[in-house]
Amino acid sequence: MGTDTTAPDDGNQLSDSEVAAEVAAAIETGVRSRRSSRMNLALMLLVGVMLIAAFYFARAFVVPLLIGILTSYTLRPLVDGLQWMRLPRAVAAALVLLALVGGVGWIGYSLSSEAALMIEKLPEAARQLRGDLRSSRTEIPSALQNVQEAASELQRAAVDASLKPGTKAALPLPATDSMAWMRNYALVQTSVLIAIVAQTPIVLLLAYFLLASGDHFRRKLVQFVGPSLSRKKDALRMLEEIDSQIQRYLLSILVGNTLIAIGTWLAFLAMGVEQAGVWGVIAGVLHFIPYLGTVLLAIAAGVAGYLQFGTATAALAVSAVSVLIATVIGMGLMTAMQSRFARVNSAVLFIALLFFGWLWGVAGLLLGAPLVAIAKVICDRVDSLKPVGELLGR
Repeated sequence: MGTDTTAPDDGNQLSDSEVAAEVAAAIETGVRSRRSSRMNLALMLLVGVMLIAAFYFARAFVVPLLIGILTSYTLRPLVDGLQWMRLPRAVAAALVLLALVGGVGWIGYSLSSEAALMIEKLPEAARQLRGDLRSSRTEIPSALQNVQEAASELQRAAVDASLKPGTKAALPLPATDSMAWMRNYALVQTSVLIAIVAQTPIVLLLAYFLLASGDHFRRKLVQFVGPSLSRKKDALRMLEEIDSQIQRYLLSILVGNTLIAIGTWLAFLAMGVEQAGVWGVIAGVLHFIPYLGTVLLAIAAGVAGYLQFGTATAALAVSAVSVLIATVIGMGLMTAMQSRFARVNSAVLFIALLFFGWLWGVAGLLLGAPLVAIAKVICDRVDSLKPVGELLGR
């Protein structure tokens, strides 16, 4: 009698049909997950493009709004200090804004005559610079002239080759104005700046209401985190930390640029540069644009030094002094002040300046660096956004 070698039936063992059904369900789940992630990515890209388009077409509204918000953040420590001295917050905000407007007005009035004189000299300076450049040319064509002549010959050859035999060559095309795009761009950006300046009262009113309200909007925002008291406390603590970091960062920028303006004014005054006070104000404003502002100031100051003193050595000296002041204060003092608040990657900052410059023009160049620094401060303190903060950081 033989022995039965058949294995006992395991109740937990799945049949082939059940295994196939589970494999098919897992595959279908994976396909749905990938499809969902692709749809989410496409939706995020679509929302991003729509936001960029909205910010571009609404720049006349968005730019003054951002300037008002950044102004309120910058001046809030001063308002808090006056409130600590037992002044009502609304009165403290009004006093700070009046002091700001009065200080800017006093500086503008003090430098108005020098600025008017500089503007009057611009046409004559441009003619002098043009004459100097013409006189410095040699008889040998420059590389740019050779390239332009070669391009013209290639264009004529292409036109001749496209004609049928016996057809006369077409008349040469009129020369296009290569500087037309620059004039158009300057006109557009000037109109944008004029629109922003015209909205200065709105910016000041917005800054006043934000300063006078204090923690009102912050406490209203905390209500969205839910009824949990511990979560509200955590959210309020995080918002206070973000606000404090942003205020200190913007205040450090303001102090550093003011020192650059004063240093440039004193240095140019000692060198005998005309309208030294106007150059100091220009240096302080241009330094709001990282990297590019220092380069623009160096070029403009070098041209002014050459036109005034008539030598390349003097022009290089004036340009070098402007770069030295911006480097010592910007790279030394401001870096030390900002190292505790927001340290943004240089490459990311440069790309952001290109983007905001394309988006809002000159106003975008001025607002780009503070916006990137604020975004990094927020990302560093929100758990879900910390990878983005690492990307923005050094």
